[in-house]
Amino acid sequence: MRVLLKFTIDCDPDAAWRALHSPRAVSELYGPMVDMEPMAPEGLPTTFSPGDDIPVQLTALGAIPLGRQLIHASERVVDEPAGRVRIFRDSGIPLTGPLAALDVWDHQMAVSPVPGRPDQALWRDRLVIGGAAAPALWPMLWTVWQWRGARIRALAPTWAHDPASDRASDAASADDEG
Repeated sequence: MRVLLKFTIDCDPDAAWRALHSPRAVSELYGPMVDMEPMAPEGLPTTFSPGDDIPVQLTALGAIPLGRQLIHASERVVDEPAGRVRIFRDSGIPLTGPLAALDVWDHQMAVSPVPGRPDQALWRDRLVIGGAAAPALWPMLWTVWQWRGARIRALAPTWAHDPASDRASDAASADDEG
């Protein structure tokens, strides 16, 4: 069974790609509905990297345990006629809780440029679930994914930054001090 989302967001593809690799940005996507806490004593990494296996504890509404999830990160790039598509994949699996009844968890998020709009990105999100519990869990996951899509659209403008402008501002500040 699948949940699919496709929409344009108000940030450039590079900013969206950085957000996909940021545990902080990913946590914000589910907030305040779901909290994601690290299980490892060293906490979450600064960025998700290909090959990472990161166990997290999920909690709904700050109090209801949803179980533990293993995030397994990988990525790939596909060249399409409309441009380069970067795909981040979480093929981890729910370890405990209601989602652990699933046999398949495959979450892929694709980011590509919007033709003629360098300040926007096309976001595609696909969750594939399987197993005997999938039909019962699909409506809940579909609802969470709609919430997630709204959060992505709301948060995307905060992901953008212009490193060249930041450097210019830093240089101007240094000139003022000197």
